[in-house]
Amino acid sequence: MRVLIADDDSALRHGLYVHLLRWGYDPAPCADGTEARVVLHGPQPPPLALLDWNMPGVNGLELCREIRSLPDLASMYVVLLTAHSAREEMVTGLDCGADDYMTKPVDWELLRARLQIGARIVTLQQSLASRVRELQKALETVKELSGLLPICSYCKRIRDDQNYWQQLESYVSEHTNAQFSHGICPTCFETVKREMGL
Repeated sequence: MRVLIADDDSALRHGLYVHLLRWGYDPAPCADGTEARVVLHGPQPPPLALLDWNMPGVNGLELCREIRSLPDLASMYVVLLTAHSAREEMVTGLDCGADDYMTKPVDWELLRARLQIGARIVTLQQSLASRVRELQKALETVKELSGLLPICSYCKRIRDDQNYWQQLESYVSEHTNAQFSHGICPTCFETVKREMGL
């Protein structure tokens, strides 16, 4: 899983990069908030972010607010890294949109555990979003099938949007997961028997 690292301390940034690689993540390091903003607005922003509170350009709090204000980024899991340890500052960081808060110097084992929590939450959110898309697609199909279908009263063919007439079973197979098993109903069976003189 890709993780944005935004910290102007090059030594810490390198340490984060090395540890994240070791833990199986794909780190995307940035030297400041301005670089981080470019990555966030790129084609595939990382689902996890480690943001330093105090950075040149755009600080971590501003980035948190921006992330939470944008629908495409709102589900990103953000850990704020800072030297501030006062309770009020922790509350400020969380109020600005951070999901978690860690003080420096970094406790590597604690960071690893917190990233695992973030990755688990992101995976669940992605799974939920996928299920919602599937449900929306299913509802669209139901809506399409619940509308008025022009059907020929003689041959039972259905007319589609392109004014093309097709067999009922072809139309239903195309628009649903239904499969047909062919048979003959008792009424038709009696009619066929009479026509054949049986």
